[in-house]
This record gives sequence, structure tokens and C-alpha cells, in this order.
Amino acid sequence: MNRKALLVVLLLAFIGYAGWSFVDSLTPYVGIAAAKNASGSVQVKGLLDDRESAPHMEGDTFVFFLKDEETSESMMVRYKGTKPDQFDQAHHIVAVGKYHSGAFHAEKLLIKCPSKYEQQKGK
Repeated sequence: MNRKALLVVLLLAFIGYAGWSFVDSLTPYVGIAAAKNASGSVQVKGLLDDRESAPHMEGDTFVFFLKDEETSESMMVRYKGTKPDQFDQAHHIVAVGKYHSGAFHAEKLLIKCPSKYEQQKGK
């Protein structure tokens, strides 16, 4: 009986840890205002805003401004890496990371481009 109880406790501990790890790994989509106030990592979807400054490299960091489609609020995004392929053709940009020190520090950039099928449909 003692062995079964230990097995049940270990199984419950494993399930609890797996659930906690899964919830901790979720990265919610938020707007720019919410991203500035978030404590953890978030995903922000927006459009390129080149009114502030054109996208450029600062050493090994790619810097650009992202604009919220709904509120038109803008924020600086700093991505440690090179400019992603198809960045100039991006329909939407999703930045994954954290906001601190006056800028959103992206760990990952996802570039959403219009598909070739949408282009063919428009012709």
C-alpha cells in the first residue's frame, strides 16, 4: 500500500509540474499599451511605423517602430539579430519579448506577409 501511495504522489507531482510548465510557457497576444505594462513575455502584433525612424541596425541590434492597428500607438522594438527576410514586404509583424528601458526587447520576430494566393486573387 505504501508503494502505491508513493506512486500516486509522484504521478500527481509530475502532472502538477507539467501543467505549471505549460501555463508558464504560454505567451499571450496583447496590444502595445498592455505590452508596456506586462511583467512577463508577451506577443505584440502590429504594423511597421516608419514615421518615427526608418528600420535600421545599431551594432548587432535591429531597431524599428511597431504601430498598434487599433490605437495607432507606437513603440520602439529592439531585436538582437539581423533584419528578417521579407521584412520590407511584411503585412503584419509579431514581436515576442518583454518591454523594459523604454523599448520592447524582442526575442523573436514573426513576419506575416500576404500569401501568393492573396496576390493572385487580387489580379
